[in-house]
Amino acid sequence: NPMSAPPNLLTSSYKNFTLKFHKLINVTIQFQLKAINIQTIINNEIPDCYTFHITIVMDNKAHSGKVKIWLENEAMIRECKDPSVSGHGNFTRVTFDVIVSLVCLLSLILCGRSLLRGIILELLHECHIKPKFVQYFRETLDRKVCWADRLEFINGWYILLIISDIFTITGSIIKIGIESKTMSSYDICAILLGTSTLLVWVGVIRYLTFFQKYNILIITLRVAFPNVIRFCCCVAVIYLGYCFCGWIVLGPYHVKFRSLSMVSECLFSLINGDDMFVTFSEMQESSTLVWTFSQLYLYTFISLFIYMVLSLFIALITGAYETIKHQTQEPIHITDLHAFIAECTDAPTSGKFRGVETSPCSFFCCCDR
Repeated sequence: NPMSAPPNLLTSSYKNFTLKFHKLINVTIQFQLKAINIQTIINNEIPDCYTFHITIVMDNKAHSGKVKIWLENEAMIRECKDPSVSGHGNFTRVTFDVIVSLVCLLSLILCGRSLLRGIILELLHECHIKPKFVQYFRETLDRKVCWADRLEFINGWYILLIISDIFTITGSIIKIGIESKTMSSYDICAILLGTSTLLVWVGVIRYLTFFQKYNILIITLRVAFPNVIRFCCCVAVIYLGYCFCGWIVLGPYHVKFRSLSMVSECLFSLINGDDMFVTFSEMQESSTLVWTFSQLYLYTFISLFIYMVLSLFIALITGAYETIKHQTQEPIHITDLHAFIAECTDAPTSGKFRGVETSPCSFFCCCDR
């Protein structure tokens, strides 16, 4: 604040002062607002008292004729403590959140137990450190087992459910704190519950994989994923080069290139065909050399990424789909794991399999029950 004055010089009319714009660097205004949510009174609940901490920052460090303005808002919630206010909390929602947390906790334990048993089935035998499947191929067949066969013991859907359950339990606990007026972490609660909901709906695809015609999406993504990751790593190097170049050269002349994050957002929008004309038209023509460079920079980026990179990306997905399509018309490929399992011809009722027995190890990993 260039016009700040010592406290002893302030009078009752200190609010009426003038800022000299050519000397202004930045102005920070902080104040609080209090509000009451009276909608809860309809259900005879205790009203919510909110305190909003508002911060407004006006930045004129660049002295470019445009003052940047930021608004930050931090809300705090608590119960109104006025003696004349009465009511009760919403115990129905709290009870529902507790039930959801307990169900997700049970699901987390069961999925974790199944995932751990799959890892043990691959590596261990009867809770002793004795490799079974991997050791058989190493000692008997004298070759290593590929990672694709080893990952058959680990169900990826269980990992997805475990992450979803953890997010749901954490979000429900925060929501209970918000309901009881002891927490105000709305953003964290929304992110956790929203992400868990997304993962739950993605998990529904698991039940569609039992049908061959509906399973084409999952199989195509699984086949194309390694090549797509390698392709994205190569493209990311070129993309970062354009980001740094645009930030360094065009930053002082274009509002969309002022920071590295803004450059990345602008270039990603250009890849998807958004805001092209505005990006070209907002370029300042104060320097002919920089303007010529900006045209060359934008035209080469758009041509490279839209006509080449996106086309190759789509070709990778299409190639994986064609591969899956041809495989469905050919005999099924038998992996080493399936061939190893097929060697066992004993029926489950033959009595040659291990029966129910008591094991001294952990209940959640190696026990049969």
